[in-house]
Amino acid sequence: MASSSLPPPLPQSTSLASQQSSPPPSQLPVRKMPGSYGLPLVGPLSDRLDYFWFQGPDKFFKSRSEKYKSTVFRTNIPPSFPFLGNVNPNIVAVLDVKSFSYLFDMDLVDKRDVLIGDFRPSLDFYGGVRVGVYLDTTEPKHAKVKSFAMEILKRSSEVWLRELLSNLDTFWETVESDIAKNPEGGASYLIGLQRCIFNFLSTALTGANPSASPDIAENGWKMLDKWLAIQVIPTTKIGILQPLEEIFLHSWAYPFFLVAGDYQKLYNFISENAGDVIRLGDEEYGLTRDETVHNLLFVLGFNAYGGFSVFLPSLFGRIAGDTSGLQERLRAEVRKVCGPGTGLNFRTVNEMELVKSVVYETLRLNPPVPLQYARARDDFKISSHDAVYEVKRGELLCGYQPLVMRDASIFEDPEEFKPDRFVGETGAKLLNYLFWSNGPQTGTPSASNKQCAAKDMVTITAALIIANLFLRYDKITGDAGSIKTVVPAT
Repeated sequence: MASSSLPPPLPQSTSLASQQSSPPPSQLPVRKMPGSYGLPLVGPLSDRLDYFWFQGPDKFFKSRSEKYKSTVFRTNIPPSFPFLGNVNPNIVAVLDVKSFSYLFDMDLVDKRDVLIGDFRPSLDFYGGVRVGVYLDTTEPKHAKVKSFAMEILKRSSEVWLRELLSNLDTFWETVESDIAKNPEGGASYLIGLQRCIFNFLSTALTGANPSASPDIAENGWKMLDKWLAIQVIPTTKIGILQPLEEIFLHSWAYPFFLVAGDYQKLYNFISENAGDVIRLGDEEYGLTRDETVHNLLFVLGFNAYGGFSVFLPSLFGRIAGDTSGLQERLRAEVRKVCGPGTGLNFRTVNEMELVKSVVYETLRLNPPVPLQYARARDDFKISSHDAVYEVKRGELLCGYQPLVMRDASIFEDPEEFKPDRFVGETGAKLLNYLFWSNGPQTGTPSASNKQCAAKDMVTITAALIIANLFLRYDKITGDAGSIKTVVPAT
């Protein structure tokens, strides 16, 4: 089954998976869930070495799915033994769109403290506050924090476009200058891009303009990079020389004191310069100053800055490295919509169907967060496309999105980058099965679910960046790490 014969879309509710029918679970055979956790200590350690060293995440999941002839199976995932003994590595892997959707059925699963699996960094990284991402929807504080996040996004729309375009001007000027200095090597743009993202997001989301603090203006993005890295190192394949990576990076959790000074500077910056947003948290959502500032820092640093830092290089790489004529088509669409007397804004970019499809297709193949987790509230039956399995209360479900989003039952030629995949009526239907934001692209973030509050702002911002690029340039060449040439618009 491919996109020409899609199953019914997932319903827009907090109970997604339990209502879908493609075919109904009652028509599918009940199968004993395959897989194994192996011997104590030995099994988790062996799987850890496969995941980080011998196979890598893609092959780790794909080889086990092929071995068990199932997209649902039990296995282990890092971090694990020896110095992370308080972390349970046992998971139920879900690797097709249908079983993956159960991760977002809040009647069936609990999202408490499972952002990156059973491992949770010390709360010291968030000032001792369990920020919204670690709260389950049944916890009273979740509704307050999620509603607060959605409100600041709504209010930020007034300055979002202005700050984005202003910082993009600075970014592209830097790229052009670097290319002029090194015409053969081009411009390594990642640092400039991160500066751009940080300055734009800080001002738009929190109202705190980095220009108010020379130290933050110069180093704020670096501080966030270190704060992010130190938290996720035990769960992330870095790609340096083995066994050094296993010995020094994946064997224990790194302590907060390594970034405590930087985090305090960021806290002080937000506390002193985001007065309106902090008052909003207090007066309308009942959040303390500490709760507001630490949640703002997480939304800014982990969700927004971290997500864009991973996603945008993939997007630039797809476009700059393309030789199929995609750039010419994007340029034509952008300039047709933004013709004489028509500027670039939220309304006009929403008319750019190919631009948005390229964003969606990049998110499908390169989701910013590759792993999603949820814990079973009670025993329940989970359905893949071809079988039903029993999940036990307390088991941790793990979906590896790069494989889920290559589900051949949903996406035709799933390994290929198809710029037009989400264009037209058929493309619009496929959005029901595009997962990257803790829910389907057609879902609606709310206080009763865990879908990314900024889901729509992420896609529209990426589309604005593409449109801005082709209003400025006729063509660019490069890859995910550098831009070799730019041809100014004629």
